[in-house]
Amino acid sequence: MLSRSPLAPARFADLAPAAGVRFGTAAAGIKYADREDVLLMQFAPRTTVAGVFTRSRCAAAPVDWCRNLIERGQARALLVNAGNANAFTGVHGRKAVRMSARMVADALGCRPSEVFLASTGVIGEPLEAQQFEGCLGDIAGRLVDDRWEAAAAAMMTTDTYPKGATRTVDLDGVPVRLNGIAKGSGMIAPDMATMLAFVFTDAPVAAPLLQRLLKKSTRTSFNAITVDGDTSTSDTLLAFATGQAPGVAPLIEPRDRRVRAFAAALDSLLLDLAHQVVRDGEGARKFVEIEVTGAASARSARTIAMSVANSPLVKTAVAGEDANWGRIVMAVGKAGEPADRDRLAIWFGDVRMAHKGERDPGYDEDAAAAIMRRPEIAVRIDVGVGKGRFTVWTCDLTKDYVAINGDYRS
Repeated sequence: MLSRSPLAPARFADLAPAAGVRFGTAAAGIKYADREDVLLMQFAPRTTVAGVFTRSRCAAAPVDWCRNLIERGQARALLVNAGNANAFTGVHGRKAVRMSARMVADALGCRPSEVFLASTGVIGEPLEAQQFEGCLGDIAGRLVDDRWEAAAAAMMTTDTYPKGATRTVDLDGVPVRLNGIAKGSGMIAPDMATMLAFVFTDAPVAAPLLQRLLKKSTRTSFNAITVDGDTSTSDTLLAFATGQAPGVAPLIEPRDRRVRAFAAALDSLLLDLAHQVVRDGEGARKFVEIEVTGAASARSARTIAMSVANSPLVKTAVAGEDANWGRIVMAVGKAGEPADRDRLAIWFGDVRMAHKGERDPGYDEDAAAAIMRRPEIAVRIDVGVGKGRFTVWTCDLTKDYVAINGDYRS
């Protein structure tokens, strides 16, 4: 068992029940001994669903399954397993997802086409769907609505703590709930959503609108984080809206005045979960915010910020608490985006390191070193060519990252 990340929240968030969502967990022994590794969730009839998925050309079989179902916009169940990604498993993997969906449908009394699937763990190892047979019926007979921490823990692989977040928003005078759980620690550069993340709300939201809001919110949350620059084969973000909040009229059109409040709550929830993933980056000891301003466009700013965030040289300097702003200059220059060398400015916290293309005349090494000793470090870079800005979040790169991944399959 890995020790809990020093950047972890003090405790798991207090997630109250979300009407229309029940779930249970079990130990199927897929990879891990003596721990729960299967999560089964049941949703009320007429629950809508939206999703975004990895752009990997080697996507896992469950990702293909969910992509084929998402346009229907309806869901009754979700099955998640940890320990085996069911990725790069060919015909066997496709058979496994069909069998898994059928077993869930039989256990919960719904159609296989209403069952969404997600798997995480080792790539290339066949997933034996028969392993679910002994536990699905048992889970279905003891579903609850309040063991959210156990649900999040059942999805963990190299995670050191379960991740959850909750928000409420007033719609038509009714407090509507949004709950979210996520897993992720390594192989993090989502390019869509996150490793595995699931959002549940009792608001009545039409599937097309939910899809639109989820995709937009992903851009500045899960698509704005990176641990190691590697995009997983299994990245899946799904949002389920049960419509069980009493007395709330359906959200259907983007111009509905209530949508803005709901979207703000969704944005805040996803950013919270995304930050928790970075804080649990494999071997991480530092949480780093990188804000790029003065770029040619927001897209250009994001590219530059990700170039910095994914640089092994930058990340190891942060791990060593070395205020080596020269590595920031390097990462900006290699990004391939417009930047003015002679206007470039760099701050670590409130200490300006570089100004107008050279070291700041007032640079103070002691002040910079004090910033680098903090567990949370803010870096700002102004590239001096426009008004575009974007913020991403990452962590440092330590010896523990190498040790964890060197032993991953053992």
